[in-house]
Amino acid sequence: MTLVQDDEFAQPRASSEALPTVEADRAGGDPVLRLAGVWLTATVGSVDADLSKAVKATGDAGTLKIDASAVSHLDTAGAWLIVRTMRIAQARNQPVRLAGLKQGAQTLVDEVAESTARPEPPPPSERVGLATILATIGHYVWDLRRDATMGLHMLGAAVRGSQMKSGHRNPMAWAPVVNQIDRMGVRAIPIIVLMSTIIGAIIAQQGAFQLRYFGAEIFVVDLVAILVLREIGVLLTAIMIAGRSGSAITAEIGSMKMREEVDALTVIGLNPIGVLVFPRLVALVIGLPLLTLIANFSALAGAMFVAQAYSGINPEAFIMRMRDAIDMSTFLAGIIKAPFMAIIIGIIASVEGMKVGGSAESLGARVTASVVKAIFVVIVVDGLFAIFFAAVDF
Repeated sequence: MTLVQDDEFAQPRASSEALPTVEADRAGGDPVLRLAGVWLTATVGSVDADLSKAVKATGDAGTLKIDASAVSHLDTAGAWLIVRTMRIAQARNQPVRLAGLKQGAQTLVDEVAESTARPEPPPPSERVGLATILATIGHYVWDLRRDATMGLHMLGAAVRGSQMKSGHRNPMAWAPVVNQIDRMGVRAIPIIVLMSTIIGAIIAQQGAFQLRYFGAEIFVVDLVAILVLREIGVLLTAIMIAGRSGSAITAEIGSMKMREEVDALTVIGLNPIGVLVFPRLVALVIGLPLLTLIANFSALAGAMFVAQAYSGINPEAFIMRMRDAIDMSTFLAGIIKAPFMAIIIGIIASVEGMKVGGSAESLGARVTASVVKAIFVVIVVDGLFAIFFAAVDF
């Protein structure tokens, strides 16, 4: 705690008293600096340059005496100038003696000297060792736990809110859900159709090119049908929705968080999860399976076109072979994954949106993190489903 004189911050009555002064001379052979006047933040700027010149003019011979008995007012800025003057002399190995200050002012000078003399902490080491690696892993694990907890809370709040509204005085509002289905589902159909058609065509062309060496080009139908219906259709659709709709959810909620609209919803008695997150979750759960179905048909159509153009397999033969290669379980294995992936995308996007700070940089970082995390988790979940289906022979 910094101690100052009781009247140090009082304004001087005369304007002449408000100007600090410094005089340098040699009394008895030793250099002397005589300080006088008011040494406050508002006044010390006028004497800063003169004080530096006076210190240099006294030379480094003998003991430098700083006489501050005529200083009437002193604050931290004035104390810092005195401390700096003493350090200039000490830097050239000249003894310094400060005298004349009152008890409160002397305590202030000592505090300023002590606080400014503390060494700066050393810069962090750039060496990467085992401790650094473990600490980084620990931070990632802790962040994962925090995000998972927040996501589960958000999912529980959304489900609980829908249960409380069903059959009660405040029914669920389906207009926001329909609006979100239009934005996330209907408007995504063109890009889903284009992407799936191209991917199906590529798989068919590459499969036919490799199977041609074995005289088994007809099996390209089995390859495309099973791969698209079980894995590629739902996975690529989820990745596209994570990049398209997931980023939009994060940006929308994050922008509302920046403008404090989320806090405003809480103030007026509305649940932000029910208003912002629940309609988007429902729209994704409904829209992603339907988009997956469209993606499957589009990929098979692209594969059928390439099979006829590249391998001479007409559409009738393609369909007949596909009926023999797949069954209902092949189709369901892909569709079952879609709602889970939709929930994952919606929860991750909403969590990242709620974590947006007050800057545009934070918004951009959270949108990027939302897309990256959603795609990563979707791929992991797809792999877990594949292992589970193989284990139960589905």
